[in-house]
Amino acid sequence: MDAQMLDVWPLVILFIFGSVFVAVVGGLALTVWLIWRKSTPKQGHLAQADEAQMIQELYQGLSKMEARVEALETLLLDQERKGEGKR
Repeated sequence: MDAQMLDVWPLVILFIFGSVFVAVVGGLALTVWLIWRKSTPKQGHLAQADEAQMIQELYQGLSKMEARVEALETLLLDQERKGEGKR
C-alpha cells in the first residue's frame, strides 16, 4: 500500500503545480490581451476623423463668414462714398 501511495504523490504534485502554472499563464495572457485591446487605436481613428471633419466645417463656415463681412464692408464703403458725393 505504501508503494501505491508513492506512485500517486507525483501526480498530485504535478496537478497542483500544473494548475498554478495554467492560472499564471492564463492571467498573463488575459493581461496582455487587455493591454493590447486598450492600445489599439480603433476609437482614436474615429475620433480623429470626426475632429478633422469638424475643423474642416469650421474653416468652411469661417471662410463664408469672411466673404459676407467683406461684402458688408464694401456696401458700407459704397454708402459712405455716395453720401460724401451728395454733400
